[in-house]
Amino acid sequence: MMPYFRSQSSPPRLAEGYQLAWETLPVDVDDVQVLLQRCGSPDRPIARLALALERSSWSVRVRDPDQRLVGFLRITSDGALNANLWDLAVDPEDPERQMVLSVLIHSAVSSLRRELSGCSISLAAPPGTLDVLEGQGFLVDPNGIRAMGLELGNRSG
Repeated sequence: MMPYFRSQSSPPRLAEGYQLAWETLPVDVDDVQVLLQRCGSPDRPIARLALALERSSWSVRVRDPDQRLVGFLRITSDGALNANLWDLAVDPEDPERQMVLSVLIHSAVSSLRRELSGCSISLAAPPGTLDVLEGQGFLVDPNGIRAMGLELGNRSG
């Protein structure tokens, strides 16, 4: 689904010991790959994931008190009109899952509003995140708009 951002609620707070970080490079690709797999994403070639991370504008991460990566979101942008949020992932076993999800979304949107005010923000979100996204001001499919994607891969034809 393609949520649309409406207005932002008050900032959520992480539980004690959890840490939020905005990171560019270096990126621990293995950490991100493990988290994405725990969240049910298909296995990606590590070189392609590294390239996607390298070409992203920013990433937001949350680590638990044991320094384990439990939340991740990366952002791409044209630097003016559009921003896209990708790879939204929160460890399904983490006891603070809903709060980590809220903090990731709120942090990304707040930063984009400061850095690129007026840009459109898109996010392809898994169904389990919709309640939190709506609580952060996103609207699902405004005016009946539907997003579609095409998975590129090896096709015989």
